[in-house]
Amino acid sequence: MAQATWNGQVIANSDEFEMVENNVYFPRSAIKSEFFKESAHTTICSWKGVAHYFDVVVNGKTNANAAWYYPEPKEAAKNITGYVAFWKGVEVTK
Repeated sequence: MAQATWNGQVIANSDEFEMVENNVYFPRSAIKSEFFKESAHTTICSWKGVAHYFDVVVNGKTNANAAWYYPEPKEAAKNITGYVAFWKGVEVTK
């Protein structure tokens, strides 16, 4: 079981996850959508492709761009299609 928590709230948990570069990627279905707001921010990874971001919003506090995902990853990262990872103070345990 993997779990992501921020600002005292569990925002994702799942028995299914992928590990890539020491990051836990949760299936999109495992995140609690009420805590996520689409961000306009993107970055590019040379081997995974273009990452898109979510702001995490819990109890009136926003953690900007704290979750990311690859909607159309490159072939080498196809295993994380539909998965979301975290950083910026989001605690992930497994």
